[in-house]
Amino acid sequence: MRRQDADVLCLQEVDRLEKLLPMLEGLGYSHHYASGPRKLHGCLIAFKEGLFTMLADKVIFYDDQSMGIDSESSRIGSSFKTRNIGYLLALQNNSNAKEGMVVATSHLFWHPRYTYERIRQLAILLREVVAFRKGLSADRWPCILAGDFNFSPADPAYSLATGDPLLVKQEETITPSLVVHSSRDPRILENPKAAVEDESEDADPDRVITNARPATAEDGLLSIPELVDWFSVLPTLRSAYSDGLHEALRRGYNLPTYGTRVSLAPGRRGSDEPEYTSYTHYWQAVLDYIFFIDSPERPISVLGLLTPLSGPDLHPGLPQKRVSGSDHTCLVTELCW
Repeated sequence: MRRQDADVLCLQEVDRLEKLLPMLEGLGYSHHYASGPRKLHGCLIAFKEGLFTMLADKVIFYDDQSMGIDSESSRIGSSFKTRNIGYLLALQNNSNAKEGMVVATSHLFWHPRYTYERIRQLAILLREVVAFRKGLSADRWPCILAGDFNFSPADPAYSLATGDPLLVKQEETITPSLVVHSSRDPRILENPKAAVEDESEDADPDRVITNARPATAEDGLLSIPELVDWFSVLPTLRSAYSDGLHEALRRGYNLPTYGTRVSLAPGRRGSDEPEYTSYTHYWQAVLDYIFFIDSPERPISVLGLLTPLSGPDLHPGLPQKRVSGSDHTCLVTELCW
């Protein structure tokens, strides 16, 4: 963090605040932290206090949010009480009170098999970011969404958010996740210990869904066509790394990307994301992104990126001394609007 000297930081799974916060303050950052109920870690947004002033913030508790465009609807439609959150800040530019940005960070539900729940959380995040900006009468401000989204560029959530139609094979990954976990319906609980472990990212991620039943109409989960319809009225996300690496490749730079190791259908978005953003014993994946929503009048340009590390750089895995203190890599971008 000291070396990159970013104007704004978005951090997830943050703990040990007693060690982190003094360092941030010493580097000139103001910081704001939020966590889910009974979570031992949370999300933190920090910004250079000489550049910005926080106007407002909001915590999104996904478990309590309704589905669809109308946030006042009573339809929760959730498959799992995950205790994950989204966290939003409105930052006003200190040199021009009319300028600023909305910054959002989130750590979406980790379990690979719960595709539906991640899609639900992502849609809620997009809806709430736009509503937050509108409530501030700041429609000209760009929105930056950075975090651990726990889905790959081949995932249906990525396609829905970035404007690609769903493929049949993507729909086939959503269908098995249309379930209700015992955290939502305790009547189906068979193994209390396993139910608790379902929330832990330390477990083997290749497990099948356990302690859950197929969803019924009464549970209120959205169908795949309803999910598609919902995203059709939400803003389309652009990815800083996808845009930036695409331009770097066009200029002749030889950089490994997600598309280098995973074949996506021609024309599909996502192949220009980094080769990896997480490299652990259990999996090596792209899970982290810096997304943004343009303001209608001022499109965002990607001026620069921190070059992503390749597989050989990350072997045998993270965390690794002199590489990364986390099991995720650091994403850094310079944006202009």
